[in-house]
Amino acid sequence: MRRQNLVCSLSTGGVSAGSPVARTEFATPWEDRLRILEDYRRIAMVGLSSNPYRPSHFAARYLLAEGYDVIPVNPREQQILGRTCYPSVKDIPGPVEVVNIFRASEDVPPIVEEAIEIGAKVVWTQFGIIHYEAAKRAREAGLEVVMDQCMKVEHARFFGRLNMLGLNSGVVSSRRWSPAAGKKT
Repeated sequence: MRRQNLVCSLSTGGVSAGSPVARTEFATPWEDRLRILEDYRRIAMVGLSSNPYRPSHFAARYLLAEGYDVIPVNPREQQILGRTCYPSVKDIPGPVEVVNIFRASEDVPPIVEEAIEIGAKVVWTQFGIIHYEAAKRAREAGLEVVMDQCMKVEHARFFGRLNMLGLNSGVVSSRRWSPAAGKKT
């Protein structure tokens, strides 16, 4: 990906104004989120579910389709989305750049410790997953931190693949589709 593909930028800094993280030192500016999405391609997705209706599964499918190397981390699964699943971050062979966390906030600190141990570059927690002490520990160890954000949503926001359903319709238009008429009106 290159910056010339950037479709939209945000005039405000970090996370949405409604997020508790927005009012802290852990609000990650949009420029940093964009750079992370452009520079890092190997993602350990901790808490990835094999259930296609779970947000983690949907996010993983999207990121895989966008060319990211998504590594499932879930001790209860052997394989997800045709990929080998690992019981923990430290069991993944080879380097991991981003540790994307889909677990409860109280589960974040040991995952951050594993991310530090393996030399990850970024810890990214999903919507509603906030743990300030773990974020501070990650930053002190030299990792970047994105909290209370979704990689899929951020990618779609920056690269023009976000519509009301979070899917790329492939249609750019200001006209609305009318199901009754079977055409745009």
